[in-house]
Amino acid sequence: MGLFETIPKPDAGTDSGRPLADRMRPRSLEEFAGQQPILAPGKPLRLQIERDDAGSLIFWGPPGVGKTTLAQIIAHRSRAEFVEFSAVLSGIKEIKQVMADAEKARQYGTRTIIFVDEIHRFNKAQQDAFLPHVEKGNIRLIGATTENPSFEIIGALLSRCRVYVLKPLSEEELVGLLRRALGDVERGLGKLQLTADEEVLKIIAAYSSGDARSALNVLEISAGTAQSGKQSAITRKSSGKHCKNACCSTTSAGKSTTTLSRRYTSQCATAMPMPHSTGWRECWSQGKILST
Repeated sequence: MGLFETIPKPDAGTDSGRPLADRMRPRSLEEFAGQQPILAPGKPLRLQIERDDAGSLIFWGPPGVGKTTLAQIIAHRSRAEFVEFSAVLSGIKEIKQVMADAEKARQYGTRTIIFVDEIHRFNKAQQDAFLPHVEKGNIRLIGATTENPSFEIIGALLSRCRVYVLKPLSEEELVGLLRRALGDVERGLGKLQLTADEEVLKIIAAYSSGDARSALNVLEISAGTAQSGKQSAITRKSSGKHCKNACCSTTSAGKSTTTLSRRYTSQCATAMPMPHSTGWRECWSQGKILST
């Protein structure tokens, strides 16, 4: 299969083997939850998407806030070729090959969006490989990172991108997602005909610390527990133990996801042109961060 051949996607309504969080992934901005300071009508990122702005983007935020989903929505709306990289699995050879293919595709009027998950894991040489192609407009780069771009992305590349900070979802937003997943017959758990009190959903949301993926994972496991016990409702008892496991999860760096979420919340920013050598505190004092 070539780099630009479309990979068949499983039908969202029939592939029940996929995790609930993946099945419930928003397909449009209307389905997307959270990030209203940048995605509400008239806000910066919303306008950029609606105008089909070709500028490159960096999404910075904790896990489960919609970085990958936003990249996919942008690609769908722009009708561009979407090539997804994992910074963990891809090397300089793969990058150069895709860049060459993107340059050829542009000659035939085809645009290419390159999405790099965990872009902070790319070293300087790998990041440098994107520069001439971003500069020429051969590709539109969208990177996702959980680390401060000021220190993890080279200045030359960072200066060619707009950085948007995505915050942890609120408890209310998570409860809405959980409620939607419970009732969605096509992609969610609607066929199981399970119910859950508002209190139970709030407990799951609170323990998930703003992480939609974590919340949906707990809901899915709790639904399985209720179904195996032949119960018609997800109870506080059945979901409680799964919530405890979720809240104790850590990142590869050994930091708890709860701590990370609090860090992003306290930084309280939406979008900024971030200089490579400037940290958060300096940017804030210089008025370079657009607060919510």
